[in-house]
Amino acid sequence: MPRTTDAGDLTAFSGSQGGYDITAGTLRARVDFLADDQLRLRAAPDGVLTDPAGSTIVRTQPEPQRDTSTFDAGDYYGIRARNVVLRVYKHPLRFGLYRADNRTAIWQESAPLRWSTGGMRQSLVRGGDEQFFGGGEQNGSFSHRDTTIRVANSFDWNEGGYNNSQPFYVSTAGYGVFRNTFAPGVYDFGSPVRTGQQERRLDAYYFTGDLKTVIGRYTALVGKPFMPPVYGLEPGDSDCYLHNANRGERHTQDALKVADGYAQNGMPLGWMLVNDGYGCGYEDLAATGAGLRKDHAQLGLWTQNGLPNQAEEVKAGVRVRKLDVAWVGNGYDFALNACDQAKAGIEDNSDARGFVWLPVSWAGAQRCGVLWSGDQSLSWDYIRWQIPTYAGATMSGIAYNTGDVGSIYRHDPKMYARDLQWKAFLPAVMTMDGWASDLTTKQPHDQQPWLDGEPYTSINRKYLQLKERLLPYMYTLSAEAARTGVGAVRPLALEYPDDPAALGPQATYEFMAGPDFLVAPVYSDTEVRDGIYLPKGTWTDYWTGRTYQGPTVVNGYRAPLDTLPLFVKGGSIVPMWPKGTLSWENRDRTELDYDLYPQGDTAYTLYEDDGVTRQYAQGSSATQRVDVHAHGAATVVQVGASEGTYAGKPAARAYRFTVHGQGEPRLVVGPGGPLPRLTTDDPAATGWRYDPATGVTEIRTPSRPTDRPFSVEIIH
Repeated sequence: MPRTTDAGDLTAFSGSQGGYDITAGTLRARVDFLADDQLRLRAAPDGVLTDPAGSTIVRTQPEPQRDTSTFDAGDYYGIRARNVVLRVYKHPLRFGLYRADNRTAIWQESAPLRWSTGGMRQSLVRGGDEQFFGGGEQNGSFSHRDTTIRVANSFDWNEGGYNNSQPFYVSTAGYGVFRNTFAPGVYDFGSPVRTGQQERRLDAYYFTGDLKTVIGRYTALVGKPFMPPVYGLEPGDSDCYLHNANRGERHTQDALKVADGYAQNGMPLGWMLVNDGYGCGYEDLAATGAGLRKDHAQLGLWTQNGLPNQAEEVKAGVRVRKLDVAWVGNGYDFALNACDQAKAGIEDNSDARGFVWLPVSWAGAQRCGVLWSGDQSLSWDYIRWQIPTYAGATMSGIAYNTGDVGSIYRHDPKMYARDLQWKAFLPAVMTMDGWASDLTTKQPHDQQPWLDGEPYTSINRKYLQLKERLLPYMYTLSAEAARTGVGAVRPLALEYPDDPAALGPQATYEFMAGPDFLVAPVYSDTEVRDGIYLPKGTWTDYWTGRTYQGPTVVNGYRAPLDTLPLFVKGGSIVPMWPKGTLSWENRDRTELDYDLYPQGDTAYTLYEDDGVTRQYAQGSSATQRVDVHAHGAATVVQVGASEGTYAGKPAARAYRFTVHGQGEPRLVVGPGGPLPRLTTDDPAATGWRYDPATGVTEIRTPSRPTDRPFSVEIIH
């Protein structure tokens, strides 16, 4: 082991207006206070403060916070900022960040900075019930107390791997830390907490606030999640159609037959990679792109050796890029630069939004790409460990993290269906064809969701169509992620930070899709799901309408192969596209549906734009607020005017409300007076009907101008 050295006694302290220089022998440190009570702490044993990452990760430094003051407390110097006090201890040099009262610790070093020839470590006091999240994609986990995580480039695609890790963590003590570096790190969340990178320097940004606030401030520094095109939230398909070593010689335009298959089987498809595989080129690119667009799908390419023809390919119709590990496998700044380059290549040569996938990345990749957990083989265990992986990645501001539906290398109809069910609630999904073999026959088996026949085709169609209908909800969450840094797929601990059970073993293998859906995947060969934890509140079974009062644990939940355990929080307002929608492009824009779970007073704001261009960044978008008031004998739904404009915005549309759990109405009153009770299945008819089997009231309104508010009153 290399010899270690600890920081000694403070020998100099000076500074003002938010910037302070500190020395302890040969060690030099620098503290800079930044906006929103952020601070940057740098230290170097040789006295030379360097910044190897430059502007690659942090493109724009936050504004300095100059309104600071100092005081001498005897044992330490205090630096007082707006809402925090940084203590600089003298004997030996240590740091501690406190709240404005200078009594409540946010974080406190338990020992001086320690360094060797190969790294520098910071040690912090761990709180009695302090929890830790982050580290980017950590395969198989989302919570890290009493564990050690690695933050580095990894080629382990399975549980325990960390190929999309990030040098960032967030604590329930009210802070988060980002290490501004490309050096690998090890974070030990024992007692004390010991974190370090493999470099003889420290460059750390500290953020304060609750979990969501810290995630927002971290992503404001390294890059907020990108806003995807709406077709990027539809399912993708990937295979090699030229020089395919696994499936024999084919032609690029053979991809069109597969795209036709999606349409013929009533399954949505947003995009296709048509050269997915090593040594697989392409031909007739423009014609292939045109053919895909007839099926409302966009053309994508995989690259394993750079982007030498990007301009020409984008002009030929390429709107999706997947970066292969053969190119970006070195990770760190190399992968981050490639991701930025691929996204910019699409945007510099078209009016589209860049949509990029990559399997190895670093801090900042959320601004440019979907992070994909790599090549895995199918098993029940494969399904299990991915659940906390993608939810946990959200705690590092990674809004789009996913794995291949049914894996890449093996195929089984039942496991494929189970995997697709819950991944329908991830924002981005893809099937990887042409590489798998059937687990039973050992023969090659492609992965399109209709190939296994019944009952699997119908089950897979059910969830793909549900995913499509929920795109207004998921797209609004994407807009929220681009604004706040918080993605759609969330561990329960993010939505329920004061609930200890949200960190328990039962909550590990379930997640929230936005604030409204609780998804508890089936990850074993069973038709009964035990141990479903429902937090405080009212929860409605999406399929049966049965309600549960949380906190509670549901055991013995019947989950035959066609049933994903899925619960909706009381008070939820969920926008949906009409039944039968198969594409964002040809959807019925004259109708918008809302799935309502009335409880007290709740509100929801829908986000809309053209879905494909970058005009939203110049303000071409619209929002529409919906309020639901459920009190006593009446439930009132207030739909506000759609505010804002964008290309293709409908001037008017009808609304279809499905209202759960309110009992049979006595009267339903719309903007023009009482609505008739429906006695026909005519989808164009306006009025209402009640289904006693499900307890759902369905209300259809006439077409309404989108720039005018209206209300519907349900009287019981």
